[in-house]
Amino acid sequence: MVVVGAARSGIAAAELLARRGAMVTLTDLRDAIDAGPALRAAGVAIELGGHRPDTLAAADLVVLSPGVPPDQPALDAVRRRGAPIIGELELAWRWIRGRVIAVTGTKGKSTTTTLVGRMLDAAGRPVLVGGNIGVPLCAQVDQSTPDTVHVVEVSSFQLETTTSFRPWIAVWLNFSDDHLDRHPSLEAYAAAKARIFASQTSDDWAVVNADDPVVMARSRGIAARRVAFAPSGGIDDGFVVDGEWIVRRTATGAHRLVPVAAVELTGRHMLHNVLAATAAASLAGCAPEAMTRALGGFRGLPHVMEPAGEIGGVRFVNDSKATNVEAARRSIESFPAGVVAIVGGRFKGGDLAALRAPLAAAGRAVVAIGEAAPLVRRALGGVVPIVDAGSMRDAVARGYEAAAPDGVVLLAPACASFDWFRDYEERGNAFKSEVRRLREQVRR
Repeated sequence: MVVVGAARSGIAAAELLARRGAMVTLTDLRDAIDAGPALRAAGVAIELGGHRPDTLAAADLVVLSPGVPPDQPALDAVRRRGAPIIGELELAWRWIRGRVIAVTGTKGKSTTTTLVGRMLDAAGRPVLVGGNIGVPLCAQVDQSTPDTVHVVEVSSFQLETTTSFRPWIAVWLNFSDDHLDRHPSLEAYAAAKARIFASQTSDDWAVVNADDPVVMARSRGIAARRVAFAPSGGIDDGFVVDGEWIVRRTATGAHRLVPVAAVELTGRHMLHNVLAATAAASLAGCAPEAMTRALGGFRGLPHVMEPAGEIGGVRFVNDSKATNVEAARRSIESFPAGVVAIVGGRFKGGDLAALRAPLAAAGRAVVAIGEAAPLVRRALGGVVPIVDAGSMRDAVARGYEAAAPDGVVLLAPACASFDWFRDYEERGNAFKSEVRRLREQVRR
């Protein structure tokens, strides 16, 4: 068996297969990987520096890491032989013993997944959280019991290589342009997302955003029981925010679940994530009291609308995980005025002009960074002043100058990080580090 890609998920898949007695080869384009000694000790053969055609062609099963495109030419020989090509998520599904709650969407997956896990834990349910965040599902297999609930964030990259993956509760939060550097079209991206429902039956649940036309269209006619949530409140049957409460509306009335006052997250879109999490946890049998307790003290995840400090009257907010245009738009809309947005990186597709309206309403300036800086200038010129920055240090300093004396410097890149950084986490940490450095400089 061959595992392609030695990132987190690929390593977990290789280790799982080796523990189950398979002869495993792990192949990667890089010339070196940190996990090499541990993998060899587990009995995994490692091939680096490229994917060898003869190794792939001889495989009985090929497992792809999420970052590996399934249509690459190196896999043609595998397809010609008829050997299965699946992803790490599909592999794990075939061995786990517990139920799965899966969360997908263009924006909000990590926060919603984390909240569902917290709610189940507060209700006393045995729960493991992971997938596209934290621990890969393959690394949870050995801990899985019939009573375990696995709450997993699933990306389009993971879903496109599934064949039998069947969540008990599938949540589709929203859909907008993203990952068009990987998927050949918006249609293909939507089709990959919709695979979250493909293997469900009438015993399962599909939690869908009634305000999103793509989500509603793609979930029409599925086998699972479809339950809607609506951030706008515009449905008579489903989960909504009604005044000061998150409620479930049914034919018998509005049943109160969670007080809005219990939510400690910044940003209107964060309340949408809480609404979706409440819907999923409620269907899973969590009591309202447990869901409310789970929200206590939860102020969000690192790099998701994360407060990064204050200098004088200027606040700094790290939303490095806003790697697409829709996510950046929601970030900017979270503030009433004075926003200096740091935008740019490696462009993944979408329409940066969608940021014009929120910047016109709340923006003070834009700091353009990375490979996409020329695109940022063209798309947003004339709305607010735009300045260029050649490094994160420069971006923070220029953002502070533009935001003084009372604004918000918001890292909302709308792009991937791979031009300057390894990932969005490294980018967010660099932003926070530069804020700390600037604070010390201003004090002197």
